[in-house]
Amino acid sequence: MKRVARKINSVFGVARLSALLLLLLLLAVRVWDPFLVELVRLKTFDLYQVVKPRAYQKLPVVIVDIDERSLAELGQWPWPRSTIATMLHNIAQAGGVAVAFDIVFAEPDRLSPDQYARSLPGLSADIANELAGLPSTDETLGKTMQQMRVVVGQAGRMEIAEAERQEQSQTPVALLGPDPTTFMFDYPKLLRNIDVLEQAATGKGLFSVNPDPDNIVRRAALVAVADSKIQPALSIELLRVATGQNAFAVKSDEAGIRSVVVGGVEVPTDRNGRIWIHYSPSIKDRFVPAYDIASGTFDPARIQNHLVVIGPSATGLLDLKATPLDPAMPGVEVHAQILENILSQSFLTRPNYALGAELVAAAVLSLLTIYLVPILGALPVFAFGFVLAASWAAGSWYLFASKNMLFDAGYPLLTSLSCFLLLVFINYRREEVQRQEIRSAFGQYLAPDYVEQIASDPESLTLGGERRRMTILFSDVRNFTRISESFADNPQGLTSLMNRFLTPLSNAIMDQRGTIDKYMGDAIMAFWNAPLNDDNHEVHACKAALAMLQRIHAINGDRKREAEAEERPFFPLNVGIGINTGDCVVGNMGSEFRFDYSVLGDAVNLASRLEGQTKTYGTTIILGENTAQKVKDKFAVIEIDRLRVKGKQEPERIYCLCGDEDMAVSQEFLECKSRFETLLEAYRLQNWSVALSVCEELKYARNQELVNLAETFRVRIKQFQASPPPEEWDGIYSAQTK
Repeated sequence: MKRVARKINSVFGVARLSALLLLLLLLAVRVWDPFLVELVRLKTFDLYQVVKPRAYQKLPVVIVDIDERSLAELGQWPWPRSTIATMLHNIAQAGGVAVAFDIVFAEPDRLSPDQYARSLPGLSADIANELAGLPSTDETLGKTMQQMRVVVGQAGRMEIAEAERQEQSQTPVALLGPDPTTFMFDYPKLLRNIDVLEQAATGKGLFSVNPDPDNIVRRAALVAVADSKIQPALSIELLRVATGQNAFAVKSDEAGIRSVVVGGVEVPTDRNGRIWIHYSPSIKDRFVPAYDIASGTFDPARIQNHLVVIGPSATGLLDLKATPLDPAMPGVEVHAQILENILSQSFLTRPNYALGAELVAAAVLSLLTIYLVPILGALPVFAFGFVLAASWAAGSWYLFASKNMLFDAGYPLLTSLSCFLLLVFINYRREEVQRQEIRSAFGQYLAPDYVEQIASDPESLTLGGERRRMTILFSDVRNFTRISESFADNPQGLTSLMNRFLTPLSNAIMDQRGTIDKYMGDAIMAFWNAPLNDDNHEVHACKAALAMLQRIHAINGDRKREAEAEERPFFPLNVGIGINTGDCVVGNMGSEFRFDYSVLGDAVNLASRLEGQTKTYGTTIILGENTAQKVKDKFAVIEIDRLRVKGKQEPERIYCLCGDEDMAVSQEFLECKSRFETLLEAYRLQNWSVALSVCEELKYARNQELVNLAETFRVRIKQFQASPPPEEWDGIYSAQTK
C-alpha cells in the first residue's frame, strides 16, 4: 500500500508540475497578447457595454444628418457647396457654437458655375462667359466658414494620388513628456480639403477611425501622425476651436501616451492615444436632418449653444461602423459619442496597472486550483473555484458599472479553468492507467466482463483482506506424472499439453465469473464471490466444474485421434474436482514488493481435501455440504458419505455432482439416486447384504459416477466383511490424505 501511495503522490506531483508549466505558458501568452487573446478580452468589454450601456444625456452635441430623406429632397450627394453654405449660415443664425465636417471636400464643386461651364463644351461663348463670371460656390462656402468656427475633416491614408500642394500648417500641440509620436498611428499621406476651404476653416481634424481586428470600433485615436505631423482627431479639434484654445496638449511617459488635454479637460487614453468609447444606444434626439437645416424648418433650440457635427447616415454613402451596441452605426455618430464622453467625462478607462492585476488574478486563481484539486477533488474545487471566479467577475463588473474601469474578467477565468481541466485530464488519465493495470492484473484470472466491471468501478475492489462467504474450487489432473514421463524427451510438448488443457479449463471458470487464484503445476485453484459480489456463486462454481469435464472430454477426443494418427500411446486426461463453500478472508496478500490476490480459510483447505478424495471415491466432482445444500435442487447431486478430515472434529457430509439440470429431473437418475440412498443407509447400519445387493444393481447404471461410487462401496464392504469395523463405528470415513 505504501508503494501505491508513493505512486499516487508521484502522479499528483506530475499533475501539479504540468499545471504550473501550463500557467507559466498562459501568463507568457497574455503578456504577448496575440489577437485571439485580445479578442476574448474585447468581447468581454463588449458584453459589459451591451448589458449596461451609457445612459443618454442631453448634452450640447448635435448631428446634422445627411440622411435618406435629405438626399431625396436635396438630390444626390455631393450637394452644391452653396447648399452647404446655406446650412452653415442657418446654423450660425441659430446660435451653433462650432461646426465640424465628418466629410472632406477634396475636389472643387463640380456644380459651381465656373466648373459647370467647363463640363458643358457645347455652350455658346456668351453663356460660358456669363457662367464663369458668377461667384464660385467654393468661395461662397469659404466666406461663410470665415464668419464662424468651422473644423474641416480630413482623412489619413496610406497612399493617395494627389498633386503637389503647399505644406499644411500644423495645429499647435504641446508635448508634455517624451516624444509620443512613436506610439501614435502613422498615416504617410493625408487626404485634405481644397485650399480655399482649408484656409477658411478655423481648424482641421482627422475623422479616420481604425476598427479593432474584428472590424468593431471600440477605440478611436484622439491624436495621430499624418503626413509627418501630429494631427488632432475631429472631436478634439472641434473642442479646441469651440473653447477658443490656441493648442491642445499630449501627455506621455516611457510607457506611451497617457492623455490628451483640450479645453481644460484631460481625456485619458491608452498608450497609443486612443479613447475607449463609452457608447450609449443610438437616439433620434441626436440627429437633425440636413434638409431641415438647409430649408430653415428646424427648431433653433436644437442648434443653439451646441457643437454641431455634419455627416452622413445614408446607407449609400458607406460611412457605417460596427460598434459593440450596433452593427451599423453612422460614423458621424461615433464622433458625436466621443464628444459626449468628453463633455460628460464618462470615460471608459483601462489603467496602466490593469495588465498586472489581471496577471496576478490569473496566477492566484490558478495556483489555488493547482493546490486544491489533488487534495479536495474535482467537484469541491470546482465549487470553490466557481466562487472565486464569480468574485473576480463580479469585481470586474463592479469596476465597469460604477467606476467606468475596464478589467478583463475572461483571461484569468480561462487560465484557471485551463489548469483545472488539465488536472482533471491528468486525473482521468491516471484512472485510465489504473484501469489498465487492473485489467492487466486481473485479466489473467478473471472473466473479461468481470474485469471490465472492476476497471469501470475500482472502488468495488477492496485492496487488503476482507471476510466473505465464498465458493472454492480445486482441480487436479489424475496420473499426470505418468503422462509427463511420456514427454521426457520433449519438454516443449509437455508445456504445449499443459497450455492446451489449462486454457480451456480456465476459460470454463472465467465464463462462470470465477477468479483463478493460482496454477500449481497441472492443478487449478479458483474462487467465486470476489473481488465482486456474486449472489449465485455456488451455482456458478458447479456449472464451471461441469463445463471443465466437457472440455476435457473434447480434448481427449482430439488427442486420441492425434495419437492414433501418429501411432503412439494415448494417455487420457482425467481430473478430480473439489468444491466447497464457507467464510474466507480474501484480498491482496504478500509483501510490499510482491503480492497476489488470494483467499485463505478452513473452507479453502476443505475444498482441497475434497478434490483429493475424488480418487478415494472414484468420482470426478465432490461437493462440500454448504455447496450441496445451495445447488441440490438445481443439479444432479447425491450424498455419498460423511467424512472426517484432518484438523476438523466434526464430520463433513460430502456429495457427488453427477450432472446438470436436465439429468437432475431425469427418471433414470432419480431411480439411481433412490437406490444409492438405500445403499448408503444399509452401509451405515452395517447391513452388508442389502448394501452389496444395491451395489450389484448400480453396476449397470448409465451414470459412470454412480457406477464408480457403487464399486468403491463394494470394495469397502468386502474389507469390512473380512475385518469388521469397531463396534463404536458410526459410518464415518476418516480421510487422512491432503
